[in-house]
Amino acid sequence: MDADLLFPRLVRAHTADVWTTALRLTGSHADAEDLVQEVFASAWAALESWPPERVAALRPRAWLVTITLNAWRNGLRSASRRPSTIPLLDHDAAVQPADHLDETERLGQLVARLPEAYRAPVVLRHVVGLTYAEIATALDCPPGTVKAQVSRGLALLRKELSWT
Repeated sequence: MDADLLFPRLVRAHTADVWTTALRLTGSHADAEDLVQEVFASAWAALESWPPERVAALRPRAWLVTITLNAWRNGLRSASRRPSTIPLLDHDAAVQPADHLDETERLGQLVARLPEAYRAPVVLRHVVGLTYAEIATALDCPPGTVKAQVSRGLALLRKELSWT
């Protein structure tokens, strides 16, 4: 299938999964928006260069989540090499003050504070709804490792929720 025909359908069908993954990984609406744009730009570039057989065999949901994870990790690596900055305004806080957060937003903030090793598996399993096998493929690790990471991440979340 031609990339020009496939790409708009791909964006419509998978934007919600990519957005949700990006938001829960980054913990910020602004960063998630940037990450989603980066993901679909990378996807477009790849689709244009692939032969039709490879495009036809594509599993788009897992592929886009993998691109999201890789772009997020690359962003973390790049940010760790730059001097830290302090934003003048916290746009997310201005929209919804911390003392008025609903339960979903509070849980989202707790997920965003999970260590990287647990955050991605928990988000992919319990927010995006991927199977352990799909997560293992996206993270390039054994399914048993994914199950352990999800379990440990959930344990940390339960512990945080019991303290608040």
